[in-house]
Parts: sequence; structure tokens; C-alpha cells
Amino acid sequence: MPVSDLELLRDGAMAAGEIARRHFKSSPEIWDKGSGLGPVTEADLEINKMLCAELTSSRPDYGWLSEESEDSTNRLSCERVFIIDPIDGTRSFINGSTTFAHSLAVADHGEITVAVVYLPLLDKTYVARRGHGAYLNGERINCATVEHIESARVLAAKSQMNPDLWKGGVPPFDRHFRSSLAYRMCLVADGEFNAMLTLRDAWEWDIAAGVLMCQESGAVVSDRLRAPLRFNNAHPQTAGVIAAAHPLHDRIVERL
Repeated sequence: MPVSDLELLRDGAMAAGEIARRHFKSSPEIWDKGSGLGPVTEADLEINKMLCAELTSSRPDYGWLSEESEDSTNRLSCERVFIIDPIDGTRSFINGSTTFAHSLAVADHGEITVAVVYLPLLDKTYVARRGHGAYLNGERINCATVEHIESARVLAAKSQMNPDLWKGGVPPFDRHFRSSLAYRMCLVADGEFNAMLTLRDAWEWDIAAGVLMCQESGAVVSDRLRAPLRFNNAHPQTAGVIAAAHPLHDRIVERL
């Protein structure tokens, strides 16, 4: 019986976790990608090579978009595309934090249809399939609703708290941070936090899997301008991302 896209991504994520464990706290070689793109380690590159080989050999008609691969316009002519971040939260990985994640998704005509986010050192496996819900370690998850923005627990980088970005000043919500964007979105999906936001442009590989987790848990997801997110763009970035249950999502956007 053919393996489904979700099973394929889950198997790939588990294999990625084995590679990450082997390199974790073992002084992996590190390079600076330059142009403000941050560091990359030999673990990122090994995982990327493995995933590219395994996934594209199983789905040769799918395109490929990954943080650690040279981009190609070939993917733009593909109906379905793998969108991959081999290690989301590379700085955390380098610093010995356990909150890095492997983020894997498939986009079909610009819409994410299946996704897996795996945190191997926290033993957390998030999976989602469009129309079938989101799950953490096999248990259905749902986002948490709050009525007032002042009561919200929000995941956001400190730089997003610049008063110039907000009407009437920064909302008095309870701000927290995790370095992995994919993990931030999963923490909204599982109800541990009420919202996540990044107002600067976001790379598709950072958010593709997390977007589906949030949507399938009942959260609203948009860019900072309230527009819906589409994937496999010629320039693979979105105008930020905001994820929260209704009506909190609207109240955050209205304050920007």
C-alpha cells in the first residue's frame, strides 16, 4: 500500500531527529550564511540532504523548497511542493536548548495540506492534515480562546514590542518567546499560548507546517495585513504572521 504524504513526512521527521540527537551538544561544525541569514550547522545540512533524497525519491513530481537548499524556479510549475526547515531554531540547537524543531509540510496549489513538527529532545510530535484536525503525540489539540487582549499569553520576539508598530502603544499582554517559529505556532495550536506573532517578513519554511497546525486547531492565521497566507511563492516570504483564536486575532490586527 502506498505511503501517504503525512506518513512520509512523519518518517522523515523521525529520521531527522536521530541525526539531530547525534550532533546535539557534540560541537557540530558551524558556518555563518551571511546577509543576516544566521548560522547553519553540519546537522542542518545532513538532515536537509537526507530529507531531500528520501522525500523527493518518493514523490518525484513534487517541488522542493528548503531553508538549506539553493532555491530553483522549477518548484513554481509543480502542483505540490515540499516546504522544509531541517532545523527550525538553529541558534537554540547550537546553544544546547531543547526547543529546536524539524518542520515539514506539503503545499498543494499554495495551500498546506499536511504537516509535521517534531521536537526530538522534548518528545513532541505535532501532525496535521487539512480537514482532519491537529494532534500532539496522538491526542487531538485545540487552541485556547480569551476574550480580552490584556489576558492573552502571546509568543513574540522582543523586537515586536516596539511602540512604533502599535496603535496607542504596545498591548499589555503577557509576552513569552521560543526561538522556533514552528514551535511557537504549535504552542498556540495546543492551547498553551493564546497567540503568536511576527511582524517582519517570514520565510515560508519557518511557518508552513505551523500554519496548518493552527488552522486545524481552530485558530485564525493571517499575515500582518490580515491577508490569508499562500505558499510556494516566487519569493518565499510572507508579510509576517499572526495566529490566534477568534476574536483575539482580530483585536491584535486592529492594534497594528
